[in-house]
Formats: sequence, C-alpha cells, structure tokens
Amino acid sequence: MKDILKELNIKDSEAAYAIGNNWHETNREKIKVTSPIDGSKLGEVNMANPSDLEKILDEAKAAFKVWRKTPAPVRGEIVRQIGNKLREKKEALGKLVTLEMGKIYQEGLGEVQEMIDICDFAVGLSRQLHGFTMHSERPDHRMYEQYHPLGTVGIISAFNFPVAVWSWNAMLAAVCGNVCIWKPSEKTPLTAVACQKIAAEVLAENNLPEGIFSLIIGKADVGEAMSKSKRIPLISATGSTRMGKRVAEVVGARLGKSLLELGGNNALIITENADLNKAIKATVFGAVGTCGQRCTSTRRLIIHENIYDTIKEKLVKIYPTLSIGNPLEETTLVGPLNDVTAVESFKKAIEQAKQEGGKLLYGGEVLEGSNYSSGNYVVPALVEAENHYSIVQEETFAPILYLLKYSGSVENAINMQNDVKQGLSSAIFTENLIEAEKFLSHVGSDCGIANVNIGTSGAEIGGAFGGEKDTGGGRESGSDAWKFYMRRQTNTINYGEDLPLAQGIKFDV
Repeated sequence: MKDILKELNIKDSEAAYAIGNNWHETNREKIKVTSPIDGSKLGEVNMANPSDLEKILDEAKAAFKVWRKTPAPVRGEIVRQIGNKLREKKEALGKLVTLEMGKIYQEGLGEVQEMIDICDFAVGLSRQLHGFTMHSERPDHRMYEQYHPLGTVGIISAFNFPVAVWSWNAMLAAVCGNVCIWKPSEKTPLTAVACQKIAAEVLAENNLPEGIFSLIIGKADVGEAMSKSKRIPLISATGSTRMGKRVAEVVGARLGKSLLELGGNNALIITENADLNKAIKATVFGAVGTCGQRCTSTRRLIIHENIYDTIKEKLVKIYPTLSIGNPLEETTLVGPLNDVTAVESFKKAIEQAKQEGGKLLYGGEVLEGSNYSSGNYVVPALVEAENHYSIVQEETFAPILYLLKYSGSVENAINMQNDVKQGLSSAIFTENLIEAEKFLSHVGSDCGIANVNIGTSGAEIGGAFGGEKDTGGGRESGSDAWKFYMRRQTNTINYGEDLPLAQGIKFDV
C-alpha cells in the first residue's frame, strides 16, 4: 500500500484544496481516510471551508483568460499528455481506486482505462468543435452558429466512480476551453488528489496557468457554495436524486446550468426468446459488480413466466460460487461495500422486502471473521418480489437483485420496467427482432440507455451517458455531450450595401 501511495505522490496528510499543484491548508478539521477492505488508514485530508472557494475562483478566472485563447487542438495536446501520464500510472491508480473505494482490482483498472479513453476521445474532439451554417432569408447575408466556452465548470463527483466521472467532465470541458473545479466525495479524496497532481504536472511542464484544473476537498457545504456561486456557469453533479434535486434548485434559482447524473433503478428483461447463457452472465455482473454500487447496477430482473423457474434455479446455483473477499486478490469477484452505512441500508432493504411479501432466495448476510474485519462485506442477495413494492421502487446502493415475473407480451415487461421514478439504464435479452425493436422504439424503454443482449452496466465512453426522470436528464462522456460545456451563439453577417430587415419589415428613417 505504501508503495502505491508513494508512486502517486500521496502524502500521509494532504491539504484541503489545490490550484494546479499549489496546495493550501485550512483551519478546518482533518478527516481520516480508511480502506473499506480492512479499515486500515490510508491517510488523512484537510477539509476546505466554503469561503476557500473564492480564492480558487479568482485563479480560475485568470486562467480562463489564457486557456480560452489557446487553440482547441493545442488544448487537445494538453489532454493527450494527461492521458499518457494516466497510462504510466494506470496500475498504481487502479490499485488506489480499489483500496479507497473497494471495487475489485479489475474494475479499478477499468475505471482508469475509462479516463485514458476519454482523453483520447477529447483529443480527437479538439479538432471537431464544429458549428453550423444556414441560408439567410435576406440577400447578401450569411448565418452560422458557433460554440464558445462557458468559463468555469464545477464538478461534484461520487465515491463509486471516484476518478472516471471527473475525467468525463474535465477532459471534455478542457478541450472546449473551460477551466474546472473538482469537489470529490469526501469518502474517496485520495484518488482525486492523485489525479489533480497528474494534471498539475502536465500544466507545469507546458507553462500553463495552474487554475485550469483545481481541486477542493470538503463536505456538503462546499458543494452548496459551488452550486450557489454565480461565478460557476455550469455545475455537473453525480450522486443521489435527493442531492441532485438540491443542486438543480440552487443552480436554477440563479439561472445557471446543471448537468445531473443521479440514481438508477435499472431493469433487465429476459424474454422466453433469450439466449439464457448470455442473459445470466450479464445479470450476475450487473447485479454484483462493484458490490451493487454502480448507478447502472441491475436491480430488477424481469423474467417471462415460462422461463422464470429456470432462471431462478440458475441464479441460486451461481450466487454461492461468487468469491467474496479482498478486492485486490485476482480470484475475488465481489469486494466490500464502501462503509457500514451502506451495509445497514442493505440489511434494511432486505427486511423491508420481506415485510412487503418478498421472499429471500439467497444471501443477505453480513460476513464476519478475520477476512472481513472492516464489517463491510455482505453476501449478494436474491429476492423474489413484486414491482409495486415500495422498496423495489427505490434504489438501494447494494447488491440486491429483485426477481420479478411477467406474463404475456414484451410490452408488459417494458411497462414494468418503466414503472419506476428513475430512468438511467435498461436492457433486454431476446433473439426476437420484433421484441428488440419494440424495446428500442418510442413506446419502449424510457431510459437514457437501452441495450439489447447487453447488460445494464458497463457503458462505453463513445456514447452519451445519462438518464431521464429522477436520473436528472444529464448527458456526459461521448457523442455530442461536449455541447453542454459550451454556450451557443447565432451569428448573422451582412456583406451587402443595404440593410434589409427580417420578415420583410419596412422601417425607413
């Protein structure tokens, strides 16, 4: 562990905020950062005050004046260099993600690879920040649209993807000409410190202003201050629906922009025309990957009644074979929950499901013993339930899979899937073209992500990521998500000798 921290230049005690590689202490308390794996101390971090934000914003404003004038392909070159440094640090950073968050090492590596991939995507994007031209109704006039950077982008990220979500936002925002201020989860600050130092190193090597990338480590009051600040045109926030509604309320009150990535209550439909082997594999990864702590985790499994018992039996046989333990060990498939609060939510959700009429088929225990000393290890649960149960309607950030039965046509399954407040990710397994197309049609899945013969979890960076309803409506990462980090401007140029007015209006003076 010490070797990993040393390689990433993580100190025993880290400062509260950084402007580039200029680190600052505050008069606020320090918190201990522990690993969910065994409860061991990883380090400590100083907490920032909301008032510290103004110092960062001053530097960000100055940096923006330089950065926005830097040609977009040159900005892309800086992002390319960041991506290369992430490649050099991939193994160490992936292990730190595992140590601090608790996901298995393969997933830690995968998260760092997402950062590398989005850097590559952003580099290409830096030469494609296009506008549009259109014909004017007036003679000797030309019209076009172009995009300009917003200024300062505030990024509030969650513990479950402690580095990838920052990169989705920061790398796109950067090539668009913005500067970024990042508030990570106080549960996973060390991975953020590592990324800040990597980005700051690139800035220094290129003699660029430190305020292009800044970091502030703090509690909810710091996030509130960011949301309230009129100096931050865009707040990108990832977390619970409750948190997102507060961000939307505060940012909306000042007519700012918010990009929200919130809760998911994702369903996977298995029709009687499905390839069951593929469906089962996708179901298990979606339900237990990251110990159920992905916003895209599979929480509801909607199975046709003709194959329900077959699927149930297969899952009940597979679940006991899942290796639970230290996520740094190669054979481990399920690591710990992030903390004891998550464990309590896991237990309460199962009890509530039982009280509402559900049946626990497997799992649900909290593991004890020397190998599980942190108290964060649980056995993933399979629960027979009904879609209308109040607990099934909610997102529990833990490995609980609700088995739901449907009869009749695929439309019935789709209606069940859509009958929740959230709308992030969805999937169907079928070899029937008509069922697949109905699922993808305008009357099909109401989620931002809809997959056929692929699980709910594990999105590629090339597509826009986000969802509808209580998921917040935001879109990050690929496709044309870059436009959200810019302001749109319509331009009209008159190159004639007269001044005709639109709509043929006559106004002679």
